[in-house]
Amino acid sequence: MKVRKAVFAGSWYPAGVAECEKEIRNFLEEPVKAVSDRKLTGGIVPHAGWYFSGSIACNVIHSLIEKTLPDVFVVFGMHLHSESPSYIMKEGAWETPFGEIQIEEKLSGELAERFSFNIETPEDFIQDNTIELQLPFIKYFFEDVKIVPIGIPPTENSIEIGKAVAEISTRLGLRVKVIGSTDLTHYGLNYGFTPKGTGPAALDWVRNENDRRVIDVMLAMDPSKLIIEAQTHHNACCPGAAAAAIATAKELGADHAESIAYATSYDKSPGDSFVGYAGVVF
Repeated sequence: MKVRKAVFAGSWYPAGVAECEKEIRNFLEEPVKAVSDRKLTGGIVPHAGWYFSGSIACNVIHSLIEKTLPDVFVVFGMHLHSESPSYIMKEGAWETPFGEIQIEEKLSGELAERFSFNIETPEDFIQDNTIELQLPFIKYFFEDVKIVPIGIPPTENSIEIGKAVAEISTRLGLRVKVIGSTDLTHYGLNYGFTPKGTGPAALDWVRNENDRRVIDVMLAMDPSKLIIEAQTHHNACCPGAAAAAIATAKELGADHAESIAYATSYDKSPGDSFVGYAGVVF
């Protein structure tokens, strides 16, 4: 079986098993909001380097553990714009420090037949952090699970892909968990976005207004509104991924979302340029 190499291991997150496990154990000690006692279908995770947002992503994925383990994790991500194609990996496996994760070929194959995708392979793919950074967490907590990694632009078609994931997986008898990978507002001169200038007022605006807006839409589980919100207020870098995950979860029966954590890169590295991160489960 051909294996897609992990290109961010050793930089954005540790490359070694012991180092990764130590980080994960530390992440699980960090405080997050308790999740109500109910079955969870998926969530929204950030994708900065583990130092900045690994704790939030780790705790979202950890919260999806239940007695009956899933067969497949569908992971929506990639930094794409509305004119971008969608991407999918149909076969092979993806390298993680904890071992390889195989692709769920039946689900990915049916999706590729129904929708237009650029097909990635273990030898030919776009280097993008949004999906890869989640895979060590998935492999650690769900050792034998398979994945379907999908790059998804912020379009209504992406929402239809999310719905199809639920329909096809249900027909195939696959137990599915789904996550959408997106960071929130990218603020500051580094990102060319400074509507509130610099300093404490700008940070407060991002934390309590701009990021709050998009988180509220995530919690309302409105995928179409999420795409519009992000495009209007620049408060999510991969809104298509988050919207598709919500669409999948709703088709699988999820009807309630909760925020379990929020942070910014300013918390770890104060400066005039910073990024917001949220952890949501549904």
